[in-house]
Amino acid sequence: MGDKVHHFEVRTRWTGNTGAGTTSYRGYGRGHDVEADGRPVLRASAAAAFRGDPERWNPEDLLLAALSECHMLSYLALSVAAGVDVVAYTDTATASLVTRADASGEFTEAVLRPVVTVAAPDMADAARDLHARAHRACFIARSVNFPVRHEAVVRVADGDTGAGPQGA
Repeated sequence: MGDKVHHFEVRTRWTGNTGAGTTSYRGYGRGHDVEADGRPVLRASAAAAFRGDPERWNPEDLLLAALSECHMLSYLALSVAAGVDVVAYTDTATASLVTRADASGEFTEAVLRPVVTVAAPDMADAARDLHARAHRACFIARSVNFPVRHEAVVRVADGDTGAGPQGA
């Protein structure tokens, strides 16, 4: 099977013109809408630290969400192939962003903290091992230039097998 190219399209429309355009840094809103055909409009803004609306999604949150979702979706697909019955999955992900005096910046790290519950105790070891494979398979993690680590916890539906951080 050869390589396939998939295309994606979103439209971003600035909604923050307060009437004066960008004549001053404090004089315009950071609000914008992100749209894609057939989907609800995503109301977004800059992060609150950058004069944005804290009630809206921001690019930094969305990048972290993309990493978390991608790992989960890769993990679930690999679980099926490995015969691991996942009955619950949650993740509390964090990321660090450094900003510079020249207004540039970059993410320096993201940490995913998935908590996976499997149906039976004999699935726990395989469930733990799948995180490294999911990390290598995740399209988003493979595309960023900063480390994405995961500290996974695997539980059994009627008990807890314990936890152990796993770096990627």
